[in-house]
This record gives sequence, structure tokens and C-alpha cells, in this order.
Amino acid sequence: MTILPVAELHLHLEGTLEPETIFSLAERNKIALPYADVDELRAKFDFADLQSFLDLYYANMSTLQTAADFAEMTDAYLARAARAGVRHAEVFVDPQAHLLRGIALEEVMEGITSALDASVAVHGVSTGLIVSMLRDQSAESAMDVLDDVIALGIPILGIGLDSAEVGHPPSKFVDVYAKARAEGLHLVAHAGEEGPPEYIWEALDLLGVERIDHGIRCLEDERLVDRLVTERVPLTVCPLSNVSLKAVYHLSNHPLAAMLHKGLNVSVNSDDPSYFGGYVDDNLTGVRDALDLGAGDLVALARNSVTASFAEDGRKTEILAEIAVAARSL
Repeated sequence: MTILPVAELHLHLEGTLEPETIFSLAERNKIALPYADVDELRAKFDFADLQSFLDLYYANMSTLQTAADFAEMTDAYLARAARAGVRHAEVFVDPQAHLLRGIALEEVMEGITSALDASVAVHGVSTGLIVSMLRDQSAESAMDVLDDVIALGIPILGIGLDSAEVGHPPSKFVDVYAKARAEGLHLVAHAGEEGPPEYIWEALDLLGVERIDHGIRCLEDERLVDRLVTERVPLTVCPLSNVSLKAVYHLSNHPLAAMLHKGLNVSVNSDDPSYFGGYVDDNLTGVRDALDLGAGDLVALARNSVTASFAEDGRKTEILAEIAVAARSL
């Protein structure tokens, strides 16, 4: 398959920790892991739902201790993403998950941004960092993190909302998003993966988000679909993630093709690739084969990813030109 240039808009850096890296970091930082080896850890990547994944995801974060660890994780993702065709990446980090275990915000942010700052020169990938708030933590905690990140003075692209969705509606974070908007930050939020379509409405109307992360359950609400199509609201879909977390039974049942053909502004992303079986290229190959997508569909997905990004207009133009060239080989 010809690799199309794309933008990746839904990627959790902590979800790129490969088992081998987890063990390497654990040895470096003298962290005792509850798995004997890489194979035993990989065997745990059979998730019943989102929460079962999150339990393992947060446990493995314990191996991240220093700015150097965060930089290594970020650089490893960027190298793999470049091979997958990613030309621009807007990546998530979960500061609360690290603060809760005693890691200083400076260690997290400075480590990640050091790798992001070098990305264009080293990997040819332009980047932006989105600070995600854990929706199963309090709104007060999220506001504290936002204030502290702003006080650090490290440039960020925007804020997001992730973690356990059910029972934690977007409406909980209205004040946090209002503050971020006042600071000139971009706004995105996970909604409509396990949570109902109503969460997508709330994210749009109460938080004022510019993109919906996941959003696959929008198809249950025709009026919502009409709005998303009319307003060209981007939906950052993660097919292998949806299957791994049992939001979709099998890749052949994934709603991506239906979403695309209804005119929804969808793109394909990898979410937490080390846990869910693949990076962007793996996701695109998977849906191409499982859903019988044509060359036109793949090009539309690639173009959508770029136009939905927060990249500068000149950068978007460059990547769109690369897509046009690559499309001739499909």
C-alpha cells in the first residue's frame, strides 16, 4: 500500500509506550513490574472495555520518571509516526496522571516539548501539544492543571478531555474550557465513544470544542449527524482502538465507511497504538481491507486529517500537495 501523507490528530503519547520500552524504563528507574517479561505484558492487551485498558495504561506509566524518559517516549513515537506517513502530529499528554503519582509537571512538559521542538529537523514532522484533562478527576483539578501549565510558559496548542467517559459528561468542565478559550487555546474533547450522542452535543454546545475525538456514536442521532455534516465538525476516529475496547465488535463492522459516505468530516488516527495493535498506517490498511475502501476514500481521509488540524495554513498546503502526488500511485 502506498503510504499517504497524513496528520495525526488523536494520539496519546503515554499510549505509545511499547512493552520493550516499558521494561527498559523500569530497569533504568528501578521500578518493579508485575509482569515477568514482554510476552506476559502483551498477553494482557486483550481488553474487555475502556476501563480495563485504562487500568493497565495507568499502571505502566509508573515507568516514566524523568524528563529524559518523557523525551525518549515522544521521540520514539515521532520516529515511528514518520515511517507511517505522518507529516503533522497533534498529540495528547495527561499531566494529572503523572501529578497523581508525584511526578513534577516540569518533568513531564519539558521532556515532551524537548522532543517536539526537534521533530521537524529530526523527523520531518511538525507538531503541537494538547494537554488532556482526566474526566474522572474533578473539574477543580483540571483547572489547577490548566493554570499551572499556563504559568510554566511552555507553548501548548490546546486542551482536551479523555479517560473514562461514561458518567463524566462534558458539562462537568464548562469553566475549564471557558478559561482555556480565554487564553486563546484550541479546544477538543473525547465524546461519543462509549458515552452517548448527548455527550457530543454537550462538547459542542457547552464546551465549544472545535473537534470531537472518536464520535462514532453520532450515527445514533440523525439530527446530530446533520449538524456535524453541515458544520464540517472534524471527528478523529480510531478504528483499531474501537475494536480493541469492544466499542465495535470487528473491524468489518466499523462505522467509518458509513460516516465517510454520509459526508462526515472523519480522519483515521491511532489513539494508543502500542496497546491497540497499530499506528496510523496499520489503521488505514486495516480499514481499507475490512471495509473495502477505495483510493478516493483513502485520499479523502488523508485530506480531512490535514484540513482538520490546527497546523499553520502554509504547512497544510505543503502536506496537501504531498497527498496529491502520492494519490497518483494508489
